[in-house]
Amino acid sequence: MIRQVLIVDDDAAVREALAQTLELADLSPRCTGSFIEAKDHISEGFEGVILSDIRMPGRDGFFLLQHSRKIDPDLPVILLTGEGDIPMAVRAMGQGAFGFLEKPCAAADLLAEVERALKTRALVLENRRLKAQLEAGDPAARMLFGTSPLAVALRDRVRAVARTRAEVLVSGPPGSGISKVAEVIHLCSAMAKGPFVKVPAAGLDAAGVAAAIDSAKGGSLFLDELGAMPADAQFALLEQLETGQDMRLIAGSSGDLAAMVAEGRMNPDLYYRLDVMPVQIPALSERPQDIPILFRHYVALASEQAGLTPPPVGPEVIGALMARDWPGNARALMSAAMRFALGLEAGTGGDDVDGQDAGRGLAEQMAQVERSILVAALRRHAGRAAEAARELKLPRKTLYDKLTRYGLRPEDFR
Repeated sequence: MIRQVLIVDDDAAVREALAQTLELADLSPRCTGSFIEAKDHISEGFEGVILSDIRMPGRDGFFLLQHSRKIDPDLPVILLTGEGDIPMAVRAMGQGAFGFLEKPCAAADLLAEVERALKTRALVLENRRLKAQLEAGDPAARMLFGTSPLAVALRDRVRAVARTRAEVLVSGPPGSGISKVAEVIHLCSAMAKGPFVKVPAAGLDAAGVAAAIDSAKGGSLFLDELGAMPADAQFALLEQLETGQDMRLIAGSSGDLAAMVAEGRMNPDLYYRLDVMPVQIPALSERPQDIPILFRHYVALASEQAGLTPPPVGPEVIGALMARDWPGNARALMSAAMRFALGLEAGTGGDDVDGQDAGRGLAEQMAQVERSILVAALRRHAGRAAEAARELKLPRKTLYDKLTRYGLRPEDFR
């Protein structure tokens, strides 16, 4: 999310000084000189906050506050006041202003108040997105969480694949939720009213394959870890598919099936038939911006199951979570959320998970977060640094400086 601040002040010198202070803190200011200029930027979906002077010709800061609250009562408005305006500012707080600052204000005080407002705004918008997903009739939106480009692309791919009746191969790293994605494909499909049958592929024989297919008539059969299926069962499955069945096959694998084909451990005809409709689940390390959303969802779920009030998930908890690499992906994050909800871990999401944060200071943990975001951006753009810089809203020189600091080379991601 772009960290936006809408500045409203009729004094050009003040606007420029405020904008410069915000830009130096990696914020994105937008300067306007009046309510008339500012109103077109104020909307319910505005992702930033408003920083406005109280005394302005025409429509003043009070009018802007009232207008903003009509558009979105949760949109933070910080008011700038002169020495004699403090009683007015206190009255404005009673009318819903987020805060006020006395002019001239120190840069540290300004940035602290703006950061507090931005964090509040981000939480409000995130909760709205989650609520909208839960209320939507779309299973992909209800069950596959995340707002990153990779999460959006996964949901789009699931919907597109579900509309067909072809067999599907769902792949992803261990713990990434392969069976859940398979179930969403089923629920989004025309077979949704039929059964969704999950069967481990390991240990199946020809008779087991026939029984599994029969149990999934009119619905979908999910074979988990297809690479573990014995050779005779693979052949029996291929034969059954070629005769036509009143069910849809969804196979899952956390291994490299193409490599297994090359090694002679996977039936090539079966693999290439399934690979026509592949769905690849990204690792959690590729989409770190989804970690806060997923963790809060898992905490709420675990708290509901345990009959507890969900504990608050503060910025320090999220920072510690995002500093981890999460090789166990969503499953490991879910386990950490369950322990956190039950009060079994301190407010870091778990010091013992993979032992990754032991002895780390804040600077080291934040560096790990930054490195993870850079790696994910380079992966998304196949090592094209210029495109990664545009996505991250960074000057190219700044991006290259950061890559050098973390020993990252764009060519390693092509």
